[in-house]
Amino acid sequence: MLELFKKLFPSSGKSITAAELEDILAKKKITLLDVREANEYRGGHIKSARNFPLQDIHTYQGKKAEPIYVICQSGMRSKRAASVLSQKGYEAINIKGGMMSYKGKTI
Repeated sequence: MLELFKKLFPSSGKSITAAELEDILAKKKITLLDVREANEYRGGHIKSARNFPLQDIHTYQGKKAEPIYVICQSGMRSKRAASVLSQKGYEAINIKGGMMSYKGKTI
């Protein structure tokens, strides 16, 4: 029964806060995917973030040797995206609270 539950509701893996993301961004270059729609992304995003809408996340192909940080508006879509990426073998890290919680600079 537990295995069935895990298949139906896979874990999205690790999550960090927007404040933790800000600290990481200040120290190093990371892979950051913004899974919001293009119009949301254009409305303001983190400079280093690459727009990759949730509906397309299953097609993502990147380096599996490095963690991938995933952000959206509130943290719900990024949690789903992180789950998909985790199933594909990536170390995906969800940003809890999304852009609503992010206090850093945006463009």
